[in-house]
Amino acid sequence: MSDLSSEMAALAERLGPAPGAVARLVQFVAPEPGEGASTLARAFALEMAKTAIKPVWLIELDLMRGEQHAIIGEDPDVYGRLGEPTRASPNHAMFFTVQPQIQNEAGLDASYLAAYAVGRSRLFVTRFRRERLAAGQTARILPSADYWEAIAAHSDYVVVDAPAWSRSRLAGVVAPFMDANLLVVSADKRHPEAAAEAKRGLEAAGGRWSGVVMNRAHKAPPRFIQKLAP
Repeated sequence: MSDLSSEMAALAERLGPAPGAVARLVQFVAPEPGEGASTLARAFALEMAKTAIKPVWLIELDLMRGEQHAIIGEDPDVYGRLGEPTRASPNHAMFFTVQPQIQNEAGLDASYLAAYAVGRSRLFVTRFRRERLAAGQTARILPSADYWEAIAAHSDYVVVDAPAWSRSRLAGVVAPFMDANLLVVSADKRHPEAAAEAKRGLEAAGGRWSGVVMNRAHKAPPRFIQKLAP
């Protein structure tokens, strides 16, 4: 992974301080797959964890992929070793629900999401426990602020890695609960209109539009300059 420390620090400065005593919630989403949103979300979370006092969370919204946890876990020399799984919610709130539920148990949804400390930093990465799903069960992202408010009260940053807009509209479900929604666009993007469509979709969903992060590279770990544009 390229060293993006200075770029991520500059991005944080442009976004400004967190609103009040709670975490800043930042969502990264690309118009199309392969534009680097996951790489930049991970780099941003890592950089914010360097100076954090409270935890920084890296949450992968595409529950069935689990790429952030896998990538970090496969390269301990770069990221640090992953700790043992722990709770990913300060209470029983969760940003998804597993359906159909097969038992009536308080906090059942929260048991499907684990958090792992990354090295000795303040960073935690989440992993959805797909292996716990029974046949016929699936998970649905909830249009609710409950989890985001709960986790923000105990964190410095919550960084959400959303699937590409052309593949899924999940970013729109949680966009209203973020205080920054960033669109990651590759400089060699194939379909310029895709970025405009994603921007319109996030705004229509009630999300706070925070601008564009321009990524110079396509697919490969980027060397880039970020640009926030209204």
